[in-house]
This record gives sequence, structure tokens and C-alpha cells, in this order.
Amino acid sequence: MRRREFITLLGGVATWPLAARAQQPERMRRVGVLAGLTESDPGARAWPAAFEEGLQKLGWSQGRNLRIDYRWAAGDGERMRSYAVDFARMAPDIVVAVSTPVLQAIQQEIRSIPIVFIGVSDPEGAGFVASLARPGGNATGFANFEPSIGGKWLQLLKELLPSLTRVAVLRNPGAGAGFVRTIDTVAPSLGVQPAAYGVRDAPEIVRAIETFAGQPNGGLIVLPDPIFSAHRRVIVDLAAKHRLPSVYPFRAFAADGGLVAYGVDLRDQFRRSADYVDRILRGASPAQLPVQAPDKFELTINLRTAKALGIEVPAHLQQVADEVIE
Repeated sequence: MRRREFITLLGGVATWPLAARAQQPERMRRVGVLAGLTESDPGARAWPAAFEEGLQKLGWSQGRNLRIDYRWAAGDGERMRSYAVDFARMAPDIVVAVSTPVLQAIQQEIRSIPIVFIGVSDPEGAGFVASLARPGGNATGFANFEPSIGGKWLQLLKELLPSLTRVAVLRNPGAGAGFVRTIDTVAPSLGVQPAAYGVRDAPEIVRAIETFAGQPNGGLIVLPDPIFSAHRRVIVDLAAKHRLPSVYPFRAFAADGGLVAYGVDLRDQFRRSADYVDRILRGASPAQLPVQAPDKFELTINLRTAKALGIEVPAHLQQVADEVIE
């Protein structure tokens, strides 16, 4: 064999392992996402796209090196628990828990799988993490509201309705205590008497609102929870029927006819959460990743609803609003 032929053959042999390695498929990683709403909910439709867009920018593509399993609990606590059990059996690389009740259900079933949460209220106060700076366990993520925002919701309602003397606060009995405490603290300075109603389903929501609406000068604050997002239409319609000016935690309520919404942009949190999912998939520990505070809020005002209620929305609120529905 001539020297040149031998060198050519040897060079070809040397490239075989490299070529074989290049042709090997990437390891498929698995992420489970459990959200408290329905997949068809207008407020949730953009979430998967925002999440997957963020992941794609970091090198993860659904079907190529990543499989994402979405589950939608439709505000049903029993369904949340059932899906949490399913994820524990499935043992994905990461679970993404969307909302406080969902995280409660997930943490009851999952102790070692990393968890990235989205839209969770007061995670340190609720005991989900040891501290915001150093979560310390298998969960970290993105908080949606600090309890102090409860006072801002009440102040906003009072500004819209100066004659307000009573306010009903709809809450999930298992969550929202920090918001209620803040509202109770701020209320005396505004001359308002708050009344919290713990409700778990649509019939209890109806009874609470109809019981409260029997006297004048009342308003409504709806706390963030999948129960209320799932029954958004019921709440907004009852508020209109009883002419109750209402403040809601998410834009979708105002888009469906609610008076005003002030809250976190959850699409932005889904997009940001892709970074934590990427870092954990590449070896980071959730115990060392600090909980992120919300940095993008939305104020949405529905002027059609204000007109129907006979409310004149102050000009400065319209000017600072992210969206005015006319």
C-alpha cells in the first residue's frame, strides 16, 4: 500500500467515532407543567407559547430535545391533587407549578424533583421556601404578588368609588391570608369595613356575592386564585347584576367586563421561567436560585363597565393604565 493511501485510510478511520457521535440524537428531557386554569381560558392561551419561546432561545425545542407535558386543572382542587400524583409517578426532570394552590398540591406529592413555580403569592410566608434569597429545598420560581398589594387594591377601589364604605373580599379558604391582613390594616384609614368570604366553588361564590350585595356603598375585591379565574364569568356577571364596583388581579377579568384589574403579567413570568428551567436542566440546584419578584404589572380599566355603573374614572388613572377598554 502506498504511503499516501495509507494516510488517507488512517485519517478516515480517525473520523469514524466523531461522525458517529455527531449523528447520535440529543438526550430528551421532560418537563411537566400543571396550571390551575383550563387550556381554553383566554387568560392562559398565551402561556405555553411564551414558555416555549423562552426555552427555544436557550436551545430547547419541543420534540427535539425536550418534551413538555401540560396539565390543566380548571380550578378544581381534586384535579390538582390527581395531576400532582401523576407527575410524581411520571418523574419528569422538572415540574412547573402555576399558582399557589397548584404548588401546594405538587409539594405534597413531590419531594425530590426540582420545581419551578409561577404566579405564587408570598412563597416565603406560605412556607414554600426557606427564604426568597436561598429557597433551600427543591422549589424556586416567580412570585406574583406581595401581600401589600391588597392595600393598593382597596385604595384603587376607593378612588373609583369615594362613597365606598363596605368591601367584600373573595378568597380561597386555603390561601390569601396575607392579602386579607393587609386589607384589614388599610381599611380603617379609608373608612371602609372589609368582609372576607372563603369560597371553594361557583355556588359558594354566588351565595357570597348575593349575601353581600344586599346593602349599598359596597365594592368587591377578588384575590388571585385559580378558583376565581375558572369562574371569572360568574363573578363578573354577578358584579354587574348587583352593580358592585370590583377590582380584580388579572387583565382577563377586565377583558370579560370587570371594572378594573391590576396585577402581574403572567405571560412575562412564563417567559422568564424558561431561564430557570434551562439552568436546572443544565445542573443548577433550585435551592440556590433566588425567588424572583414580579417586575411587570398591568393596569386595565374597562370604561364601558364604568359607564354602566355610573362611575367617572379619574383622568390620571386612564393615563397611567396599560390598557383602557372603551
